[in-house]
Amino acid sequence: MPRHDTPRGAGYRMPAEWERHTATWLAWPHNAADWPGKFQPIPWVYCEIVRHLSRAEDVHILVEDETAKRRASRQLTAAGASLARVHFHAWPTNRVWTRDSGPIFVTRTAPQGSTEAAERLGITDWKFNAWAKYDDWGLDDQLPSRAAELLGTPVWSPRYPDSADLSGETGRRVVLEGGSIDVNGAGSLITTEECLLSGVQQRNPGLCREHLERLFHDYLGVDQVLWMNRGIAGDDTHGHVDDITRFVSPETIVTVTEPNRADENHLPLAENLERLRAARNPAGEPFRIVELPMPAPVLFQGQRLPASYANFYIANGLVLAPTFNDPNDRRALNILAELFPGRQVVGIHAVDLVWGLGTLHCMTQQQPE
Repeated sequence: MPRHDTPRGAGYRMPAEWERHTATWLAWPHNAADWPGKFQPIPWVYCEIVRHLSRAEDVHILVEDETAKRRASRQLTAAGASLARVHFHAWPTNRVWTRDSGPIFVTRTAPQGSTEAAERLGITDWKFNAWAKYDDWGLDDQLPSRAAELLGTPVWSPRYPDSADLSGETGRRVVLEGGSIDVNGAGSLITTEECLLSGVQQRNPGLCREHLERLFHDYLGVDQVLWMNRGIAGDDTHGHVDDITRFVSPETIVTVTEPNRADENHLPLAENLERLRAARNPAGEPFRIVELPMPAPVLFQGQRLPASYANFYIANGLVLAPTFNDPNDRRALNILAELFPGRQVVGIHAVDLVWGLGTLHCMTQQQPE
């Protein structure tokens, strides 16, 4: 049932991705139009991803129907995935980018005397409207509430504050995609002005920076927001932060940079780096900033695609990182291995996957323990 208080008031916060998971959620690819002319290999890329994830944690997979479930099961078995840790749900979706449409989980320490796991887990149900760009999003928007019903968790649906009501529509649900934010679990969040404050693909008309920061405080337990400027070229979402800048520990941030001054990513990524170097945590201390390379531009049918090593996914004992048949693949994997010494870093070939305008982080959503 929807709640009328806030997660912050009830003691919840959004944990960091590296904190222990119960499961990963993803949706099985079914919409060939998302990979026009290149759909055939995509389910097999998913099989490889699930093969690795199912060795580390449970995997919830959303499928269109029982026929799709049987087909996916056969493919996963052929690929060597552990089906004992895979849980299928016949929940049709418009697309498969569950980072953006799926539940954003929050957790808290259990109330004294409680033994109910559900009381330690909650879901924030932000509106999903297909990046304010496409018309077909109704099925995807249902995913957080369906997950809350399945798991028996409390659910909060953030809405416009009265002070932001510029059109007489107080109570509209606030739009937020999981790929537009990244948190360190200790009160800090990173996002971009391009995605959340721009008039292009405008998610929340009438909501300003201060309103958004208040919503992050109340619903995600955030005390500090680090605003980057722009995302990378080819990004269909108009500035998602999970393609550029990520927390890898409470005090360490990894960010992609492009040394080639002729590349259109050079200036925006340099500006983001400058902002990060000037940033201070709530205690007034600088963050540790680690630079991650970019691959050479990945083009298909004349279109530049949002290929970035920052779109990695952190699972239990594991980091899955996209690779692009590029000399910088090895550099990126080595940097991530140094940042996650207790986890196995695995490269996943993503040249086909990125034609759908997303890769590993875009397709996954963690359910914290």
